[in-house]
Amino acid sequence: MTSIRAGQGKPNVQQASTGHHYRYTAGMNEGLLDAIEINPQDEATATIIWLHGLGADGHDFAPLVPELGIVDTLGVRVVLPHAPSIPVTINGGMVMPAWYDIRGYDFGQQQDAAGIRTSARRLEALIRRETERGIPAERIVLAGFSQGGAIVLHTGLRYAQRLAGILALSTYLPLADTLAEERSSANRDMPIMQAHGQQDTVVPEALALASRNHLQGLGYRVEWRSYPMLHAVCPAEVIDIRDWLQGILTD
Repeated sequence: MTSIRAGQGKPNVQQASTGHHYRYTAGMNEGLLDAIEINPQDEATATIIWLHGLGADGHDFAPLVPELGIVDTLGVRVVLPHAPSIPVTINGGMVMPAWYDIRGYDFGQQQDAAGIRTSARRLEALIRRETERGIPAERIVLAGFSQGGAIVLHTGLRYAQRLAGILALSTYLPLADTLAEERSSANRDMPIMQAHGQQDTVVPEALALASRNHLQGLGYRVEWRSYPMLHAVCPAEVIDIRDWLQGILTD
């Protein structure tokens, strides 16, 4: 069976200077996922929890954060957790960082429902930690790439409290058949930005479009963007992400 290389879960993000005032903190305690934190110089008033893709870790999107221009200007804390390492079936059982198992290339079949729901609970714990630190749930954005995007869609649409928005990059909606019954009324009109590569060979654009259509059919407001790229992040997309985040986090 052809495998998905670990690197295929990683975006192609150009390294950027973080500046001396960005503080990176690893090793969360209290039973939470280990994560990197990027904190503003002053008190944080909003948080983005950003999940990486298969075979990657929380470091992957750290270089992109300064390009967004939101940490100090809008007082945004960015939390970049690391997925636990588990065997991944499609990669011959190789152990790697993953939010859930992938059992085949048809992502809608043989889904790892237990793994998806376990990662959702871990993400919910990170959301609760932010609210305990004084960030209202409605000021928390869930963002994710590939597998990470699937988890933020699954979790955010079911979360009991209103969230600021969901940023879903190069991903799809997992366990779509259960959403209508399980979704939370608190987030039925939450902003969602979905972005995808037109030449994506890992998560085909057709699957992402089907996910978008499913969400829109349930009444969700999805802002769709597509780009001439593979399973990656491109400069035009970064600009669109920046503008969308600034729009939903500006008072």
